[in-house]
Amino acid sequence: MGVHEKRTARTAVRGLLLLSTSLAFPLAASAQTAAAPEGGLGDIIITATKTSQNLQDVPISVQAFDTQTLSNLQVQSFNDYVRFLPSVTFQSSGPGTAKVYFRGVSSGENANHSTSQPTVGIYLDELPVTTISGAVDVHVYDLARVEALAGPQGTLFGASSMAGTIRLITNRPDPSAFSGAVDAEVNTVADGGIGGVLEGFVNVPLSDRIAVRAVGWYKKDAGYIDNVLQTRVYPTSGITATTAPYVKKDYNDVETLGGRLALGIELDDDWTITPSIMGQKQKANGFFGEETGLDKRQVAQYNPEWGRDDWFQAALTIEGKIGNWDLVYAGGYMKRKTPADSDYSDYAYFYDSLFGSGAYIYDNAGNIISPNQYVKSRPRYSRQSHELRLTSPQDQPVRAIVGLFYQRQQNDIEEHYVIDGIADSITVTGTDSNIWLTRQRRIDRDYAAFGELAWDINDQLTLTGGARVYKYKNSLIGFFGYSAGFSSKTGESQCFAPSEVDGAPCTNLDRTTSDTGWLPKVNLTYKFNDDALVYATFSRGFRPGGVNRRGGLEPYLSDQLDNFELGWKTSWADNSVRFNGAIYQLNWRDIQFSALGENGLTVVTNAGDGRIRGFEADLTWVPAPGFTLSASGSYNDAKLVTDFCAFANPDQDCTIPGPGGLANEVLAPSGTRLPDTPRFKGNAVGRYEWTMGSDLDAHVQGAIIYEGSRNGDLRVGVRDIVGDFPSYTQVDLSAGVSKENWSFELYATNLFDSNAITSRSVQCPETTCGDPDGLTASGGIFYNYTLRPRTIGLKLGRRF
Repeated sequence: MGVHEKRTARTAVRGLLLLSTSLAFPLAASAQTAAAPEGGLGDIIITATKTSQNLQDVPISVQAFDTQTLSNLQVQSFNDYVRFLPSVTFQSSGPGTAKVYFRGVSSGENANHSTSQPTVGIYLDELPVTTISGAVDVHVYDLARVEALAGPQGTLFGASSMAGTIRLITNRPDPSAFSGAVDAEVNTVADGGIGGVLEGFVNVPLSDRIAVRAVGWYKKDAGYIDNVLQTRVYPTSGITATTAPYVKKDYNDVETLGGRLALGIELDDDWTITPSIMGQKQKANGFFGEETGLDKRQVAQYNPEWGRDDWFQAALTIEGKIGNWDLVYAGGYMKRKTPADSDYSDYAYFYDSLFGSGAYIYDNAGNIISPNQYVKSRPRYSRQSHELRLTSPQDQPVRAIVGLFYQRQQNDIEEHYVIDGIADSITVTGTDSNIWLTRQRRIDRDYAAFGELAWDINDQLTLTGGARVYKYKNSLIGFFGYSAGFSSKTGESQCFAPSEVDGAPCTNLDRTTSDTGWLPKVNLTYKFNDDALVYATFSRGFRPGGVNRRGGLEPYLSDQLDNFELGWKTSWADNSVRFNGAIYQLNWRDIQFSALGENGLTVVTNAGDGRIRGFEADLTWVPAPGFTLSASGSYNDAKLVTDFCAFANPDQDCTIPGPGGLANEVLAPSGTRLPDTPRFKGNAVGRYEWTMGSDLDAHVQGAIIYEGSRNGDLRVGVRDIVGDFPSYTQVDLSAGVSKENWSFELYATNLFDSNAITSRSVQCPETTCGDPDGLTASGGIFYNYTLRPRTIGLKLGRRF
């Protein structure tokens, strides 16, 4: 949830001063992304344009972290690396639930299973792994690099890359040499327990053309939230509920186990086949928010809380040549299960307090019983994707990429809202004790053909044009709601056909929406010399439309983002200084906005148009051999440019009544700031490496991350209730030594134990939720999700 922003550009100025000050010291500034030669910076080879190029030659805004940099920054998960991406912000309520935003492109969507796709695409090697409810949290180990592409990537990456793309590139099997590593870590968390990591890889040549690479990891994240003793009395029944059975200290611990296996086969000098499989099992106990009104890092939950995130992806990449053109096929199949049990007693308690709903919760004997409610979620995802592309020789003055893409995502949605012991007459048919059931099948299909053509007009000037033609078709079928004995408006009483989805009593939802379109891109690049270029880009991204499951509501439309960007890539002083940046304006049309409506059903509307103006830049400097300083930051002024009406219409005229003549109103006027992202975000890292004695390599490193204040809801009235998310600063430190193939490091993340709020939630019976400072009679308890507490760890590694 979000906040009302009262600060002005002074926030950005303070952040810039903070970063400029930190550049004066060895222990403050952002890590370089490749090993540097003596006295300078090394080249960074990326594949962001689906061809291998030096980062400094690619005319798009992209940041890349290589294997060593990821290790230097103590990156092990999604939450770790996005801290160092200035254009990226995120919200998370626990492992596997992250919502990701680039350049301020966020409307505050709630990532419900039946709503909008994300605005940011997540790729594992060549294949998308983006799912609707949250980004797959891939453990970061033995990755070649992480690439973050800011701005619409619609031409090459398509749907759900409307605002940007994050690519996780794994190290490939290498038939030239045997290699391997084992790394171990033990750590302790402030106000929490002890955790650790054990991970390793081995690369084994089987012949001069075949190799296998195996990677494995186990991670234990210590808990730091305490579930404390509390009681509450349900007003209607007078029944007392207690947290006593679930009281536990540090109860939100997480265990992660995973691995990757890849086989590289060079058929000849031109053709390579790489089958691979990667999977991960993650078990998270407890709850990851702290309850307002209780002490720091405390919560009071009245039902069991746990969640799992189990997934695997099998992939096949074929690379070869047809004549002098390069061919790449990438295909994969992914399955993901995210079962969870969640406490839903706040909802039950406040509905009873406000509306006396407890009077309608009774057993077969007619006795009023406790309305205590919990949720058993059992969603299952599957997706397949296929891409075939051809690339012309890259040493020619005219170069082309053409390709075809197809993907199909299926989400089997299963959510049981349970009140134990309720009467058969108010139990959803076919369930044990459900007051509500959601059992739906969602299928999203995407088809596309794409291409880009680059023309070197002369040695310095290059013109690139591209387009992607697409079609999407999205459907939602199944059941949601109450039993016929409990409600005459929602659920079984609204069914119109027998069940089409296993586990549903009948069908009250069957809708499909589809559309076609195309996405253009134009880029003009001028290269002054080998060390400096400037570029101008127009690009467009989009996000597919979808189905509203509540009857009477029309499907929501696709939204579209137009990007106007001027950027530069420069290297100075014999490549010891690198300065890159971009200035941009994003025009966002038909913004998709999702929020809870009647009966807690999420509704998606198109909330008008927005505009983001901003800049991003990164600077890396090697003032002396072994000493590296760098900093990066972004500023975004993101706001609505039309009114957001309660009932949308093509003119965004809030005086036009809604369906059935219902009164319309302005939920957010033109000029309202978009939620979830700060105006300014920046980071700085400094690292010094030297040799002690004759063969002991040592290093020290410091990092500082600053994020400005944010609001988390587009609607002005709701934002005023929820309150602000203040700005915060984090500091990390590390020091270590290595000798031959051994390494040892001591580190501390969030050194000063900042408890800054990253997001907020509330179980809210109506749109008015109460006071974020705690429990109120008008309805809700707020939960703050905060930074992970200070973590101090020891790492030991062995290479062989």
